[in-house]
Amino acid sequence: MKIKVKAYAKINLMLDICARRTDGYHDLFMIMQSVGVYDTVTVERIKGREIKLSCNIDGIPLDEKNIAYKAAEAFFKANKIRVTSRGLHIDLVKRIPHAAGLAGGSADGAAVIAALNKLYGTNLSDDELCAIGAKIGADVPFCLTGGTLLAQGIGEVLSKVKPLRKCFIVLAKPDFGVNTGLAFSQFDESGKEYSPDCLGMLKAVQSKDLGEIASRCDNVFEQFIEVPNRIYMKEIMKNNGALGTCMSGSGPTVYGIFESRENADKAAEALKRYAKDIIVTTTVNKGLKISECE
Repeated sequence: MKIKVKAYAKINLMLDICARRTDGYHDLFMIMQSVGVYDTVTVERIKGREIKLSCNIDGIPLDEKNIAYKAAEAFFKANKIRVTSRGLHIDLVKRIPHAAGLAGGSADGAAVIAALNKLYGTNLSDDELCAIGAKIGADVPFCLTGGTLLAQGIGEVLSKVKPLRKCFIVLAKPDFGVNTGLAFSQFDESGKEYSPDCLGMLKAVQSKDLGEIASRCDNVFEQFIEVPNRIYMKEIMKNNGALGTCMSGSGPTVYGIFESRENADKAAEALKRYAKDIIVTTTVNKGLKISECE
């Protein structure tokens, strides 16, 4: 049996770094939203004890450096599954842009954990799955759950908030990536000039006022991560009807929130001179969609 999983990307409606922790991680305040672009992750048990990875694009590590590989190892360790039963083939069909601030790697890791829970019949609870996910990446617990959530701690403390109503999201990623670890290092070196209005955003989310939510989108990384043409990309989106614009995660992807598909498509067309990857999608209410296949 194979397990096939749609692993959805995320954007950050709000991202603030509250403090650096003594363990080297950072306490965060994030309101995160799943969006409709997804990777397809297929997991199959094979004979032996080797974890084999395959991918449809070049440049993705196919060894222990890949978060999907780390997710499998973490799952086996947490469930004390013997080495001789650890043979796996994990196939990744990537659609989420790489190193984009959209949690593509974390989504893949979440998909592997959820798939293995079914393949091995471990019947772990959502909390147990998220505990495994937190060991391999701060965004993995959110990707296991998805929808619209408040994430705190290093990202593992998740709280329900009112879901964002369906709208259209334009994602525009320039032709380069941002290393998340280096982004946090820049925060440690330079600090931040101001803190985003987290309480105001939380109130807007709870009121389900899309215009108010979009106008309050903010990301502390924008204070010290330089993305060429970010100002122009945001201006194009706003000139084409975006209710709000922001950078997602540690960047460099800039997104806009639109009420109409027509305006979103116009913005996407106008962005082609500034971004390599441009995607028009919608909000979704889950992080993963799992199916079985022979």
